[in-house]
Amino acid sequence: LGLLFAPSLPLILYGVVAEVSIDELFIAGILPGVLMLILMSAYCLWMSRSQRRPTTRFSMREVGAALWDSIWELPLPVIVLGGIYGGYLAVSEAAVVTALYVTFVELVIHRDLSPKQLPEIVRQSMLLVGGILLILGVSLASTNYVIDAQVPEMLIGLVRQYVTGATSFLWLLFLFLLVLGAILDIFSALVLVVPLILPVAAEYGIDPIHLGIVFLATMQLGYLTPPIGLNLFVSSYRFDQSIVRVYSATFPFLMVLAASVLVITFWPSLSLVLLER
Repeated sequence: LGLLFAPSLPLILYGVVAEVSIDELFIAGILPGVLMLILMSAYCLWMSRSQRRPTTRFSMREVGAALWDSIWELPLPVIVLGGIYGGYLAVSEAAVVTALYVTFVELVIHRDLSPKQLPEIVRQSMLLVGGILLILGVSLASTNYVIDAQVPEMLIGLVRQYVTGATSFLWLLFLFLLVLGAILDIFSALVLVVPLILPVAAEYGIDPIHLGIVFLATMQLGYLTPPIGLNLFVSSYRFDQSIVRVYSATFPFLMVLAASVLVITFWPSLSLVLLER
């Protein structure tokens, strides 16, 4: 579910590739993400009543201890998101503030890090940032090629022959992204697919912000789709369970998430209402 909440890296990358406001994407992902969270929580509560499990008694003392342990972490999302949506920080500036704040807390408050470890941390961060820059470079190059080759125009002509309206297009997009999410990682999909579907979606009057939320929500659903969903195999390996058992265990959650993604797809106001569109 984290793909739809700020500061989601796929949301940022979609904003760069689609050339739309990253701030607006962050806002648009709030209600769809909350919807998915509510439906998943409701299902888990319902299942907990039918399957008796050992529970832990609620303790205010433990709550207070947990809050005290996280007292320096809790202000971070308030500072970052409040700075962005309050107009005090750009997204890039918020990233700098986050890095400085976390570094200060780890070095001075918790003392989990020493100054000698900083060069290695910077090196590891550079590897991650370098990978992202490579993705962005390939994205810009492939987008320019696709435009020069007039691929979107040809795709629009092809789709128009078989798809007559926005509803039909959204159904086709949902099924396509479901399969795509099962076989391709989200960063590659953003680079390769978004430049192709953006102009087609625009032909059917679909807002690019709404399209981005639908794209990410459906892609993360594809990670759980049998028989080749990537997260299914990761879970099977990580927890040493047979893939068939993972299929059966995740199927109810897949259905709940699929229902929420369909609501997000066919109810664009859920994504756009906070943007006053």
